[in-house]
Amino acid sequence: MTTILLKLAGPLQSYGVDSHFETRQTQRYPSKSAMIGIIAASLGLHRDQDDEIQVLNQLDFVVRIDQPGELLRDFHTAHAIKKDGKPNRTYVSHRYYLQDAVFIIAISGSEVLMQKVSKALKSPYFQPFMGRRSLPLNSDFFMGEVEEAPVTVLKNLEWQASKWYQKKNKNISQLDLYADANLLDSGETLMPRDRVMSFSQQKRQHGFRPVKHIRISVIKKEISTTHDVFSVLEGGL
Repeated sequence: MTTILLKLAGPLQSYGVDSHFETRQTQRYPSKSAMIGIIAASLGLHRDQDDEIQVLNQLDFVVRIDQPGELLRDFHTAHAIKKDGKPNRTYVSHRYYLQDAVFIIAISGSEVLMQKVSKALKSPYFQPFMGRRSLPLNSDFFMGEVEEAPVTVLKNLEWQASKWYQKKNKNISQLDLYADANLLDSGETLMPRDRVMSFSQQKRQHGFRPVKHIRISVIKKEISTTHDVFSVLEGGL
């Protein structure tokens, strides 16, 4: 079984599974529909190609929260204009983001589909982004491919949080993991509405998807606590 490992890390991310009108919320971790959107864009699919996009629901999906980040609220103003060109009213929209978050995604599926997905993610047709067009993917987004089940991979993968976060949170012993319900034998069952039915602007639809949540032991690597002023000059961080 081939599993693709991906990292979502950046100054800001946003995954709006429950957004309405002037309030644009974000889920606290990436939704499966957001990842399907990234893959669909990479494959060059258009929003109204429902049949091709729905096939991507078949992918096994697991997300591990390595660094939860902080919730950030921003607001935007927009002016509605009358037909005669005069201003009508001003709208204020509230938009929520996750700042300084790190998530590790593991996806797997049939060999034919995984080959197509892997190739597309390495050389995307359309620009993918982390929830909103202003949030491009990080340079180390594609971590690699391994021949293991997705849950097993994430249980054995070292903690990928930023070094400053690991130093600050040395006492963390477990990480949250969310997976398609059929991939776990135990855990808390959730029903997020992130099964993609259509991305079309005219009839955007999402269905409910069973998910299980567990906590797994964190695998830590030794983080130096000393400050080396010459490390940057040598190319280290």
